[in-house]
Amino acid sequence: MPTDQVTLEPAVISTDGLEFSAILAGPSSGELVMLLHGFPEGASSWRHQVEALARDGFRVVAPELRGYGFSSKPGDVSAYALPEVARDVLAMIESLGSERANLVGHDWGAALTWFLAQEFPDRVWRGVVINGPHPGTVLPYAWLHPSQFVKGSYVAFFQLPLWPEAMLRANGFALLRQALRASAREGTFTEEDLDRYQAGWEVEGALTAMLNWYRALWRSPHRIAASAIRVPMCVLWGDKDPALDAGLAEAGAALCDAVEVHHFPDATHWLHEEEPEAVNAILRQVLTKPDVLVAS
Repeated sequence: MPTDQVTLEPAVISTDGLEFSAILAGPSSGELVMLLHGFPEGASSWRHQVEALARDGFRVVAPELRGYGFSSKPGDVSAYALPEVARDVLAMIESLGSERANLVGHDWGAALTWFLAQEFPDRVWRGVVINGPHPGTVLPYAWLHPSQFVKGSYVAFFQLPLWPEAMLRANGFALLRQALRASAREGTFTEEDLDRYQAGWEVEGALTAMLNWYRALWRSPHRIAASAIRVPMCVLWGDKDPALDAGLAEAGAALCDAVEVHHFPDATHWLHEEEPEAVNAILRQVLTKPDVLVAS
């Protein structure tokens, strides 16, 4: 039920011995929407979406994912493999009293959304991905489009021990702050936005944990396969993404039984922060469709 009154509720979600800080909003009786952030942001990256979706009557949850901010930070690199982090999301859904959720993910959160929709279709009503490829399509796509190897070279840098942390932490996280500014449209990130992100980066162990998502991707003995996705999906893509080719949107969409693809020619990787009104309108349309049949 739509409402004009929205209260943001800071919360800690405890699951399987781990804790996740989160922002909650909207009526507890509303259909659950999980907003899954990417690197190097956090729950506040959804600042333009939380209240808008809550006003539409959804129960909205934006967690700080494993390793970020004040959420739990297991020490082993292997703990950040997608199947491990996906279990966190499933456990949070259950902890919040729901069997299923709508998933909206950006960047790594999009990879999580793809994975959960593919592997656990009975736990996902609908999936929306924003500038994040299906992890099983990236390498095949890059072999056909070598420019993607160049764009993704930072992932190789992140595999080094200690040095990436030292570089990113230097001079008050100047490199990370500049990377966000330089890769987005002018004015996308205010100083307050960057300060909020930096507060999460400064938490002990957070920066290494955030980088471990990339390290686990390369070191995991289990590659994420690309297979049929029966959950209704929607792909939103800012085509001026400096790290990810726009063609990756179609590579993921080709796996889906039911999918919409929306390209934004003038937006970058940070689409939901650059064009929040347009993104929110599509989210509203997708998430308010009649209930869907979910593959067992």
